[in-house]
Amino acid sequence: MKNLLAPTAAAVTVLLWASSFVAIRHTGTEFSAGPLSLARLVIGSVLLGAFLLLQPRDRRWQRPARRDWPLLLACGLLWFGVYNLTLNEAERRLDAGTAAMLVHIAPLLIALLAGLTLGEGFPRPLVIGSLVAFAGVVVIGTSTSTGRAETWGVVLCVTAAISYAVGVVTQKPLLGRLPAAQVTWIACTIGAVVCLPFTPTLIDELRIASAGTIWWVVYLGAFPTALGFTTWAFALRRSTAGRMGVTVYAVPVVAIGLGWLFLAETPAGLAIAGGALCLAGVAVSRRRVAVARVKEMAR
Repeated sequence: MKNLLAPTAAAVTVLLWASSFVAIRHTGTEFSAGPLSLARLVIGSVLLGAFLLLQPRDRRWQRPARRDWPLLLACGLLWFGVYNLTLNEAERRLDAGTAAMLVHIAPLLIALLAGLTLGEGFPRPLVIGSLVAFAGVVVIGTSTSTGRAETWGVVLCVTAAISYAVGVVTQKPLLGRLPAAQVTWIACTIGAVVCLPFTPTLIDELRIASAGTIWWVVYLGAFPTALGFTTWAFALRRSTAGRMGVTVYAVPVVAIGLGWLFLAETPAGLAIAGGALCLAGVAVSRRRVAVARVKEMAR
C-alpha cells in the first residue's frame, strides 16, 4: 500500500496541474498575469497555513536550519514567483503550442541539473524517456501552433522553464529535512510576497470580475496550487527529481482531455499522437523504478 502513495500523489498533481489550464482559460479574460498569480498564491498560502495549524503540535512546525533558507528562498522566488509571472505573461504573447514546447524544456533541465548537482546521474531509461516525451510535446505544439513567435514571449517562456527547473532542484534536498506541506507553504508565501506589487491591480480587477471567474481563481489557489504542489512535494520526496520532472510530461495530455471534456475543444489527430508519445516517454523513464519494485517484492 505504501508503494502506491507516491505514484498516487504524482497522479493527483498531474490531474490538478492539467486542470489549471482549463481554469486559466476562464480567468484570463478578466484577470491579467500578475494579479492572477498574486491571487492564487495568496489563497494557496492561506489554505496551507491553516492546514499546518490544524496539525498536531509536535508535527506542526519544524524549524528550518540556516542552510535551508537559501534553498527555500530560491524555490519560492523562482518556482512560485518568477515562474508564475513569466508563464502567465508569455501565454498572452504566444500561442499555446509554442508556449508548451518552450516551457517543457524544463523537465530536461531538471534531469540535467539533478544529475549534476544532486548526484542522481543519468540513467538510460530517464534519458530516453525524457527525449521521447519531449518529442511528444513538440508534436502537440506543432499541431496547435500558429507558427508565429514573438521574441519577448519566447524569452519569457524560457525564463519560466529555467525558473521551474532550478526551483524543483532546490526543493528536493529540503524534502529530506522538512515536511512537504511546510516546504510548500514557505515557498508559496515567498512567491506571494514577490507578487505583492500587483495588489492594486488585483483589487481593481476583483471589483469588476464576475462571481464565476472569481470562483475559478479560488479553485486555482486551493487545488492546483495548495493541494497540487503539496502532493508534488510528497511524491518528489519519495522519488528522484529527474523522474518526477519527466512525469509532468503527462500534464499536456491530461489537459487536452479536460479541454475536450469541459471546453468542447476537439484535439487534432496530431495532438493525440503527441500525447501518446508523452505517455510512452513517462512510462520508459519510470521503468527502472517498476523493475526495482518487482525484484523487491520477489525477495
